[in-house]
Amino acid sequence: MNEALPDVPEVRVVGLPQLTSGFDLVDRLDLPMHLKVHGPLEPMGGEQLAQLAERINLKGRGGAGFPFHKKLRSVAESAIKRGVRPVVVVNGSEDEPACRKDTVLINRAPHLILDGALLCAEALGARTLVVGVTRESTQRSMEAALAERGLSNGRRSALRARVQRNPVRMVTGAAASLIRSIDGGPAVPPGRKVSASQNGVGGAPTLLSNAETFAQLAIAARIGPERYGNTGLYDEPGTVMLTVSGAVARPMVIEVPTGVPLRYVLQLAGAPPVPQGVLTGGYHGKWIDAATVNEAIVSRNSLDAVGGALGAGAILPITQDTCPLGESLRVAQWLAEESAGQCGPCYLGLPAAARGLEDILNGGGPAALEALKQVAKNVKRRGACSHPDGSAMFLESTIKAFTDDLAAHVLGNGCGRPVEGVLPLFEGGRAPTGIPGGGESEENGPSRQKIYVDWTLCRGHGLCADILPEVFQLGADGFPTVAQAQVPRYAEAKALRAVRRCPALALRIEEDTRSQGTSSRNLPVLSQGRGRRALGR
Repeated sequence: MNEALPDVPEVRVVGLPQLTSGFDLVDRLDLPMHLKVHGPLEPMGGEQLAQLAERINLKGRGGAGFPFHKKLRSVAESAIKRGVRPVVVVNGSEDEPACRKDTVLINRAPHLILDGALLCAEALGARTLVVGVTRESTQRSMEAALAERGLSNGRRSALRARVQRNPVRMVTGAAASLIRSIDGGPAVPPGRKVSASQNGVGGAPTLLSNAETFAQLAIAARIGPERYGNTGLYDEPGTVMLTVSGAVARPMVIEVPTGVPLRYVLQLAGAPPVPQGVLTGGYHGKWIDAATVNEAIVSRNSLDAVGGALGAGAILPITQDTCPLGESLRVAQWLAEESAGQCGPCYLGLPAAARGLEDILNGGGPAALEALKQVAKNVKRRGACSHPDGSAMFLESTIKAFTDDLAAHVLGNGCGRPVEGVLPLFEGGRAPTGIPGGGESEENGPSRQKIYVDWTLCRGHGLCADILPEVFQLGADGFPTVAQAQVPRYAEAKALRAVRRCPALALRIEEDTRSQGTSSRNLPVLSQGRGRRALGR
């Protein structure tokens, strides 16, 4: 079994270091050492900074890859138009089990990240800087870095700066989750998609980007776009931080120039000479097969062209001796457990997708494969955040990359390989919460109610799906796709409304007896008899 990665694994570099400069001298660059290694940094105007980001084609390194110069200009324009001070947020919430590159940067080079964030804050006229983290080590390092610069959250500070610690959960890395937690709410998506550049922390325009993105900006601001462009590819200059784990002899974080062959990176980490497949981009990424590995180079465009993804910079090979579908099932089950429990495509769709992949492994045949494809298709672009989209992409990529193994499981008796568990995972099952390391918030605790559909009464009006999309989706026939489901705690009031408004009186809510004793605040129990008729009057 693959052990969990440490916060700071081995760090390597190909070519001349940029982000990792000084790592050979000390374990952590404090402010004096940071200035000795990198030198001072002069402030820049907003448009000058945007032009720099545009010239080096800087894109977000957290997974989405949005052009940084567009985000910077959008925040500036919105702040000027509204006459308010913007906010700068560094997203260091690295919550995938296979990702450590941001954690390494925060632990070992926190001032490089702060350089980029403070450049942006001064250029935008921001008076608030927040660094989002999820680990104790990153919290300690970043709080120490703020103290070394004399920055604090005091009311009289010219720039109020602080660290926001959230639980280690897949969904807390979403921009909307981090913003919600900074505003005092739980670290889960708010259920509606809002542009942070227009309406972020406290309703103010917010420049939110990944930790590595700010560090890359700081490097470019020091050496200029010409020198920055001398490293890597012409259209994607600079370096990339990767986390390489899975079936490797030496899990590591490695800084490489764009354009380096992917097979060379795998060789450095001690991967199998001919891996069965390589997962690129992390658990919201895509598999590529062994033949494709030899064609791929480390760049966003190249990986996209061969069916992979740069994503969050995680690279995970697996050996020929393990079942790739079984390895993917472990990840799919973990992704389902990481749901915030707020919308149907995630709360219901991801467990259904994991069960579909499990059915294939258990001999479900072509019907199981078609069911999995349909579930993966249904969850995309329907969630409150990108978690269902990324999870569906991972599952669809699994089906596409391992066709021989898929055929062996669907049409035969399986591939005959064991599941070695080489893909690192956290222990699942933790409920999302806005309290660092603490218990559940009242809004996001375990479900205590179940809602049922009485098929003898249901006429397919579809009102339940309009009122309670977290639970109900309509199938091709216009009827709900589930007969019973847990009600997320935050949606209890909407569930009661759906029961009351059902034209056919086909819904009922019952207390989930498995959660008895967990709370005294329960919804009314609506029976099929007198209670339902009374509500329907």
